[in-house]
Amino acid sequence: MARIAPLSGFPEWLPEGRAVESHILRTVAHVFELHGFVGIETRAVEPLEQLLSKGETSKEVYLLRRLQEDGEQSGSGDKTLGLHFDLTVPLARYVLENAGHLSFPFKRYQIQKVWRGERPQDGRFREFTQADIDVVGSEELPFHFEVELPLVIAEAFAALTGIGLPPVRISVNNRKVAQGFYEGLGLADVDGVLRTIDKLDKIGPDAVVAALQSDNGATEEQARACLALASITGTDASVAERVLALGVRTPRLEEGLDELVRLVETAAARAPGVVVADLRIARGLDYYTGSVYETTLVGHEQLGSICSGGRYDSLASDGSRTYPGVGLSIGVSRLVSRLLGAGLSAPSRAVPTAVLVAVSDEAHRGASDAVAAALRGRDIPTDVAPNAAKFGKQIRHADRRSIPFVWFPGADGAPDQVKDIRTGEQVDADPATWEPPVADRWPAVLPQPS
Repeated sequence: MARIAPLSGFPEWLPEGRAVESHILRTVAHVFELHGFVGIETRAVEPLEQLLSKGETSKEVYLLRRLQEDGEQSGSGDKTLGLHFDLTVPLARYVLENAGHLSFPFKRYQIQKVWRGERPQDGRFREFTQADIDVVGSEELPFHFEVELPLVIAEAFAALTGIGLPPVRISVNNRKVAQGFYEGLGLADVDGVLRTIDKLDKIGPDAVVAALQSDNGATEEQARACLALASITGTDASVAERVLALGVRTPRLEEGLDELVRLVETAAARAPGVVVADLRIARGLDYYTGSVYETTLVGHEQLGSICSGGRYDSLASDGSRTYPGVGLSIGVSRLVSRLLGAGLSAPSRAVPTAVLVAVSDEAHRGASDAVAAALRGRDIPTDVAPNAAKFGKQIRHADRRSIPFVWFPGADGAPDQVKDIRTGEQVDADPATWEPPVADRWPAVLPQPS
């Protein structure tokens, strides 16, 4: 039989890795719910024409095709379907279909797998899990939500530092700043300039200057001014002062600067050191219209953004009503791959089990099952030994799985006993009252020494 090889780009974590991923998912969902976001789930497939409506190329979309019996014909009305490559396109469709049943502003979170047909590399997969939050309005959406969302994300990442997650930096910009600045310079291809600036980290400043001239119609002076704008960073009103010192003023630019300063100054008070204005952040997709966000792990910047998003004034429209939104998406699989690959996090044990109930012989397995049932009824994760081997072997079975306690049912009226196999301490115990230490009841995800 040929050796089974893994499929590139389709990660499958071992139980320890899955424990880390599950902890992350539970933690971020809890933080989202603390802030009033409700969970939804959408179907995995969408019509291809809808998937491509936001400018993605068909090469990135996995298409579905049903294998048919010989002679069976596909219905002529069948739509071409594809697996969703993000959770924003499904959200737009979901809002349009259910607008009459939703209360706006609609605050939702969504944690699901998505599929994208791109080349796998470090932190980039073809099948991966995203955790999104969005606020969607009906006709209007106040700016304060553009401030709220990155702060929710900052809180979610802060809740994960206890498992070894490095600090994060949330870089923010405002598309009105860039658009107003480019318009003030006299550049007509604003969207094209944004896409070129978005490549700055990949191709470097000299290549960006050349591309702005060859692809976007900029003079060298205009291209250098675009680079000067992209070099500005900060966490207070001095950002606006440095932008205006470049000599360009337009109403759109000043509106964007006002919003950007409000965002970073609020963040400086509520999440010090996490949110920074960075005017090279462009987010090349055309539909962003206000604040844009990119999040990196400090010390692991080469991994790329682990959470990104922005404001979009036309998330969805039914022709008579428009639904603006703002959202961010955490790349959970990318985050897990770095935590595991760099040895930053690991569970305290490989299985949830806190107690293994020993079996003296198969004739008395029922007694062991009864003990396990009593412990489980009190929310103590418990398993029963798979066979009635010598007790030493049953203890080794527990030890290999890092199960901390082994329970021995009493014989001939003797009391039950439980053994902490780490210390060797063994005491009388009653399954109706015995409690494991809080730290042992359920496994925890712990930071690992560097």
